[in-house]
Amino acid sequence: MSNLKLIIKREFIARVRNKTFIVMTFLSPLIVVGMISLITWLATVNNDEIHKVAFFDETGFFNTSFKDSNDINYINYSHLTLNDAKDSVVIKKLDGLLYVPKIVNTKELAKSIQFYADEVPNVTTLNKLEKIIGDELTNHNFKEKGLDLHLIKEAKTEVNIQIQNFLGKKTSKMSSYIKMIFGGLAGYLLMMFIIIYGNMVMRSVIEEKSNRIIEIIISSVKPMELMMGKILGTSFAGILQFFIWVVLGSILLTVGLLFFNIDLDQNNIQEALNTIQKTQGGMMANAAEFLIEIKGLPLGTLVLSFLVYFIGGYFLYSSIYAAIGAAVDNETDSQQFMLPVILPLMLGIYVGFFSVIENPHGTVSTIFSMIPLTSPIVMLMRIPFGVRWWEVLISICLLIASIVFITWLAGRIYRVGILMYGKKITYKELFKWMKY
Repeated sequence: MSNLKLIIKREFIARVRNKTFIVMTFLSPLIVVGMISLITWLATVNNDEIHKVAFFDETGFFNTSFKDSNDINYINYSHLTLNDAKDSVVIKKLDGLLYVPKIVNTKELAKSIQFYADEVPNVTTLNKLEKIIGDELTNHNFKEKGLDLHLIKEAKTEVNIQIQNFLGKKTSKMSSYIKMIFGGLAGYLLMMFIIIYGNMVMRSVIEEKSNRIIEIIISSVKPMELMMGKILGTSFAGILQFFIWVVLGSILLTVGLLFFNIDLDQNNIQEALNTIQKTQGGMMANAAEFLIEIKGLPLGTLVLSFLVYFIGGYFLYSSIYAAIGAAVDNETDSQQFMLPVILPLMLGIYVGFFSVIENPHGTVSTIFSMIPLTSPIVMLMRIPFGVRWWEVLISICLLIASIVFITWLAGRIYRVGILMYGKKITYKELFKWMKY
């Protein structure tokens, strides 16, 4: 036991003293916030660009329909010939020319409208043009059928469903988006953690093996103790890094809430949003709603779940990484064994993004949240949507049982492979080592 403690201490200190570890521990939260801010700013800059679109209308339906907006200015070239309009657009370097041919039948007209441009227009501009034309043609059809447009507009009703649980706590539609973001981010981070720290264990084993240091080490400790020490030492470094990220993230969240002057004890989300919309409005209100919904999530449960599944998933995969490191002489040779390790992780991510987000309590989501090789990612993505406690308990129990079994198998490979040099290992050889 004393040897195991020494190995854990050695691996832990080696990781936390690494300059890359220190820099990324404190810079990663700031980099994430900086990237989000940069993307938001770039989107704002992009939205400030004003597109200039000319239109050539032979029908006369749309002479007053195209009105300048914040991002599009319209120029009427209907008084010119079509060729002159095209030439003018090219000379003045406009974004394009919308051509509406003279067709009486509105259904035929809708299929015949063309947009001339050197480059394909962005989707937002094209959607706005289609909406304007579609609305105008629809109103034209209403008039032809003798319908009163004023009465139709009055009859239209916009619905904004208010959401609350059976205890009366109100929330908003953004809550679903926040859960998707948190679930997806947590699952993706867990996958990256497992790959990064698992590779650290593998590289450490390969390095000691290639330097022949391992022969000296195992003269004093058992191979199983050495493997477990490397796994535990690296996992403690990972947990420390995650804990620091949680603290820094909480500080940044608190600063954001204070910036928007949001009462941290505020329970009525809709009331807080209404206040911010009146005083700030627009993007500021959306950002405030985002922060309030984050505060409304069970952050303690999410952090605890992340730690449990990080430790479980890390132990499961790190045992495999350690066994691979012991079986090969260099990192290049390890690539032949990496596909079976990466495949379940990738499968968990794909199931999470395509099944959990769409239907978190469906059959596919539930099954893959129980399979140990995918459960750390899939279950973690399901938890923000609310999972029954017994499902989580079954998932954790299956994961623990798998950890014990996989660690036992990995240990058998490790004790044989750790002293094996100069031989290309195959899967057949690995299966033989499991029987020794």
